[in-house]
Amino acid sequence: MAILPIRHYPDPVLKQTSAPIQSITEEIRTLVADMADTMYAAPGVGLAAPQVGINKNLIIIDCSPQEEKDLIVAINPEIIARDGESFEEEGCLSVPGYYARIERSARVKVRYLDLAGQEVVREASGLLAIAFQHEIDHLHGLLFVDHLSSLKKGMFRKKYEKLRRQQEHEL
Repeated sequence: MAILPIRHYPDPVLKQTSAPIQSITEEIRTLVADMADTMYAAPGVGLAAPQVGINKNLIIIDCSPQEEKDLIVAINPEIIARDGESFEEEGCLSVPGYYARIERSARVKVRYLDLAGQEVVREASGLLAIAFQHEIDHLHGLLFVDHLSSLKKGMFRKKYEKLRRQQEHEL
């Protein structure tokens, strides 16, 4: 398939709300395959369609060890229950080089369609719960840094701008 370009903060597409997928077409299947190639090459544990410039409710996740691929394809995912608290460090393929501790739910129940169009209700905890919350946020135009306090957001913007200038200089 193909490796797609990943959009980086502050690309405006990352702030848009995504549209529901009405039917699972060959175009969607190709997008899933391309997103998987992109995520594995990055490497990352999750990717949302908006991160590759596609405004659709589609996420993929694979939290398994690298040698064991276990790709989750979630179409029109929604969190239907949350429980507990987690405070873990997160990063994002759309915010390369920046990490922060983010408060999330420790456990979630998610409903989505799989690639065959079957409804799936899945309970998740640990890294998988964080990944679901992180990727579903992308579908609502939210990045993990949007969960930071005002003070930390200001610090992030300064630090990230400096990081971006360094990366551009290195090219």
